[in-house]
Amino acid sequence: MEEYGKILIIAMPLFAVLIIIEKLYGIYKGEDNVPVMDAVSSISSGITNAVKDVLGLSITFISYDWMVSKIALFTLEPNAVTYIVAFIIIDFYGYWNHRIAHQVNFFWNKHAIHHSSEEFNLACALRQSIATFINLFTFILIPAALIGVPAKVIIITLPIQLFLQFWYHTKHIKKMGFLEKILVTPSHHRVHHAINPEYIDKNHAQIFIIWDKWFGTFQEELASVPPVFGITRPAETWNPIKINFQHLNLLILDAWRSNNWKDKFTIWFKPTGWRPENFEEKYPVNKIINVYDFQKYGTENSKALTYWAITQTVFTLLIVGYLFDSIGSISLTNTLIYGFFILTTIYSYTELMDKNKNAIYWETIRMILGIAILIYLGGWFGLNTIAPISNYLIITYLLLSWAMSIYFISFEFKVSKPEITNS
Repeated sequence: MEEYGKILIIAMPLFAVLIIIEKLYGIYKGEDNVPVMDAVSSISSGITNAVKDVLGLSITFISYDWMVSKIALFTLEPNAVTYIVAFIIIDFYGYWNHRIAHQVNFFWNKHAIHHSSEEFNLACALRQSIATFINLFTFILIPAALIGVPAKVIIITLPIQLFLQFWYHTKHIKKMGFLEKILVTPSHHRVHHAINPEYIDKNHAQIFIIWDKWFGTFQEELASVPPVFGITRPAETWNPIKINFQHLNLLILDAWRSNNWKDKFTIWFKPTGWRPENFEEKYPVNKIINVYDFQKYGTENSKALTYWAITQTVFTLLIVGYLFDSIGSISLTNTLIYGFFILTTIYSYTELMDKNKNAIYWETIRMILGIAILIYLGGWFGLNTIAPISNYLIITYLLLSWAMSIYFISFEFKVSKPEITNS
């Protein structure tokens, strides 16, 4: 995970720069589709996913290493051809993993976060899951294990394949001619993120669109049907940690409330969105019926809250970058504490973005945790040895953040008509 953390130190600022460029280009063209709050929520989601992955908070029942050792018919050297073969097999694996996530109730929970934005932009590509703690689909990599693709090749190729999925989350690139027949393009992926009846659950491929064409899940973007983005049961929150577990929470509640033991068991394996008979009437949840007539979430925010959300995101990116750079030089226990502080930070400021008054409790917990870390370790995980004034800066920031939360909750959230920005 240390190597992955180092890769992310390079990837994070690159993604941030591209998101800013897309925002500026949209403003220039008069087609801005990167609302600040939506982008902050997306970037925050990407941070939670990256922290979880770097901390290794997941279990794999059947490891790829184990499969190679048991079933490999050959041993391939890690050369250019091996990497190409691995890339193709990983893309095949990605298609089926992705398709299953869309089609089975339980597995949709790990993927709903990625579709939760009601916009379509580069930032929403960062909406990745933290709700998957057990990897159940390693077996889809059996073809790679059979021909002896080394585990090191798979480990290197997986993040490359993931990062290559970033660029096509945009509305500014239209159809791309001949490439539409081979690769997943922005046009193909707009279809995938759309909730229009014509488009839903189509185009699951990640790099090569041929998988959808071969397995019957391809749909072209139609000029007569503009894509509408989001999920049919809208998230209605900017908090990525909440979004990660919303669908699972509904499944647990429905299983508990059902008097039919068969439904209690089968609800997990039914098609995505399935609920026991009459539950839509007995226990209704907000669901979009007309995709062309619904109110997007959180489009009206004061300039002060918008700028504060940006400030919190920048600070979080900085402390995450320091964590990733420090992996291996601080103990596992301290690394986990650091990760918990980051998750608490994101939970706190996204609750504030939701104008939830409970944000002050989370902010208080975070402030106490931050000060406790400084006292217990004598500094911020060794940062004071590099920058002696870092302790004072962090304490100042924690107190300022707490005071800002009090300000928004006590004053601004009580104002009926704040100064509005839709940026």
